Amino acid sequence: MLIFVAERRSDGPIAAYAADIAHAPENRTFQDRREAGRVLARHLTAYGSRSDVVVLGLARGGVPVGREVAIALRAPLEVFLVRKLGVPQWPELAMGAIASGGGVVLNEPLIESLRISSAALDEAIARESAELRRRESAYRSGREQVDLRGRVAMLVDDGIATGASMKAAVHAVRSLGPASVVVAVPVGPRAVCRDMRSIADDVVCAVTPDRFRAVGQVYADFHQVDDDEVREALATAR
Repeated sequence: MLIFVAERRSDGPIAAYAADIAHAPENRTFQDRREAGRVLARHLTAYGSRSDVVVLGLARGGVPVGREVAIALRAPLEVFLVRKLGVPQWPELAMGAIASGGGVVLNEPLIESLRISSAALDEAIARESAELRRRESAYRSGREQVDLRGRVAMLVDDGIATGASMKAAVHAVRSLGPASVVVAVPVGPRAVCRDMRSIADDVVCAVTPDRFRAVGQVYADFHQVDDDEVREALATAR
C-alpha cells in the first residue's frame, strides 16, 4: 500500500484564477450539479479548446459536473474513481480515501485519536477497493483509461469538504504522468481549497461559503447520483 503525503507545491498557468478562491460569491445556490458545472466552466475558460486537456469527473457526483465542464471546454470526459474510507463507528467521517491507480491518503491524526486498529483500516481499504473495481468495470465497459502522459488532467467533483478524496485523486493521477493537474470544484471551504494548492498545479473553487457546513448546502437538488446517471453523463459528453 502506498500512502502519499502532500508536500509538493507549484504555481499553475492561470494564477489569476486564484482570486476566485478569495472572492467567490458567498450565497450562490446551484439548482443541480449540471448548473454547477456550467458555472464552474466559466472560471476555466483559459483551458478551452485545448487539445491537451482531459476532464476527469470523480464518480459519482463529479461526473455530471464534469460533463458540463467538458462540453464547455470542448475537452474529452473520463470517469475517475475515489472511495472514501469511513471511520467504522461513523461511516460518514472520512479517515482517508483510495483512488484509481492505487492512490491512498490517510488522516493519520484522526486514526490515532480514534484508536482505529490496523485490522479495521485494512478491512475498510479492502471493502472500498472491491467497490472501486466494480464501478470501474460498470462505467468504462472494458475501455482502458485515457493516456494522461503529457496532458492536463482536470479533476472535477461536485465539491470538497475535508479534501481527502480529492487528495487521493491528485496523487493517483500524478502517477500517470500528466504535464499538470488541475482541481476544479463548484464549492469548498476556503482553507481546504487553499491547502489543495500545495499538491495541484491549479485550483478553482467557484464558491467558498463563510460558514461551510457541507457540499450540499449550495445545491437545491443534491440527490444521490446512481450508476445510470454516470453512464448517461459519460455517453452524452462525447
